[in-house]
Amino acid sequence: MNWQNALEDYKHYLRLERGLSANSIENYGMDVQSLINFLSVKNLKEIPIEISAEILQQFIYDSAKKLNARSQARLISGLRSFFNFLVFEGYRKDNPLDLIETPKTGRKLPEVLSTGEINKMVKAIDLSKSEGERNRAIIETLYGCGLRVSELINLKLSDLFFEEGFIKVTGKGNKQRFVPIADFTKKYIEIYKNEVRPHQAIQKNASDTLFLNRRGNQLSRAMIFTLVRQLAKSANIQKKVSPHTFRHSFATHLLENGADLRAIQQMLGHESITTTEVYMHIDRKHLRGIIKDFHPRAERHNPQKGN
Repeated sequence: MNWQNALEDYKHYLRLERGLSANSIENYGMDVQSLINFLSVKNLKEIPIEISAEILQQFIYDSAKKLNARSQARLISGLRSFFNFLVFEGYRKDNPLDLIETPKTGRKLPEVLSTGEINKMVKAIDLSKSEGERNRAIIETLYGCGLRVSELINLKLSDLFFEEGFIKVTGKGNKQRFVPIADFTKKYIEIYKNEVRPHQAIQKNASDTLFLNRRGNQLSRAMIFTLVRQLAKSANIQKKVSPHTFRHSFATHLLENGADLRAIQQMLGHESITTTEVYMHIDRKHLRGIIKDFHPRAERHNPQKGN
């Protein structure tokens, strides 16, 4: 088995068996391709089923000169997944990455916008332009429903269950979930959907797509990133803002206002509660308030005080 055959088989596995998105498959493939390029440059004839931990350690050491700890950890994780696939398919008996330690990266807390900053960005939208109402609906949906950018651009008209108060979202691995939608968010989607979108020349393959570009096609991820960055600049917000920042803000603001962490996990579509728990580290004051308001030994619940 040569590297290119192994890589193609691995990509098929990621798509068919694990149900990963095209973006995720591309990222996993780039990790393996980086290793292939390294072997070519060093003129090493190692093949996937025989490559040793020592050669992989050499590759990771070489990569460490160009990558920070977080990127190194992601590279090792990607390669570990590839060799797990080879073990799973019976091509290897062991995973050579099991002997290689992942660098400690710590937990990076996500950037969060205040409600005031979000309002500034919404006000920065030029509603006199034809795409203004669409852009406002996009920002309100990112923040109001906590969507990933890929989930937003793939949102369909047939995914809107406004009478029931939900939208259907297709997340990672094509897993679907229902996310509640507030009347405030629903209002701006309906303005765009009913008053702007019908006047566009819509491409046949995008007839059910909610948010469209000027040519009547589905928006790209890059277009959403550009929109968000331009609005942040116009609103004079100094933070590093991306579409994902609205998702972080959605979760953080819900938590600060007393929402249950399990409910937030379901709305975000996190498989593990530990992924959602990162938001517990953002506002310590909120956690202190939980003890004060709900613990039976707190002052407001203790009838024996003063006895």
